Amino acid sequence: MSNPMRRVANYLGLMDDPEFDTPQAPATSTVATTGDVRIKTREQRPVSSVRQSTVVEVAPQLDLPVLDRIITLHPRFYNEARTIGEHFRQGNPVIINLTEMDESEHKRLVDFASGLAFGLHGTIERVTKKVFLISPANVNVSTEDKSAAAQASFFNQS
Repeated sequence: MSNPMRRVANYLGLMDDPEFDTPQAPATSTVATTGDVRIKTREQRPVSSVRQSTVVEVAPQLDLPVLDRIITLHPRFYNEARTIGEHFRQGNPVIINLTEMDESEHKRLVDFASGLAFGLHGTIERVTKKVFLISPANVNVSTEDKSAAAQASFFNQS
């Protein structure tokens, strides 16, 4: 057995392995052939000439609807929930201002808007206490960290 350090050095390639220094006789093999052996050669076809092709760059087409408007609604009654749903199904973000609504109907309409957003894979966000934004799945709304913005603000009076 060899020294463990020598084996590690051989493994890492820092030393030559003494096994490879001694020449060995080449191994011989015999092939038994019985009968006629024919070797087939393939026909070589000439290489076709290089073709010139024009490269056309294809711009990816996005089938997303263009966001050209945001609908703002001021419902007074729960019966106006249908118009909110129709605008949202068309792919438009909807701002719902509930300041002119009774408290009981206000809660019902927020529940309706939440279900609408969930069912159509959209999002609902509270802007103020009685103003909500419902946005479809293809619209990303960035929200700020309000606490960090308040601390960094010059006009912070707290």
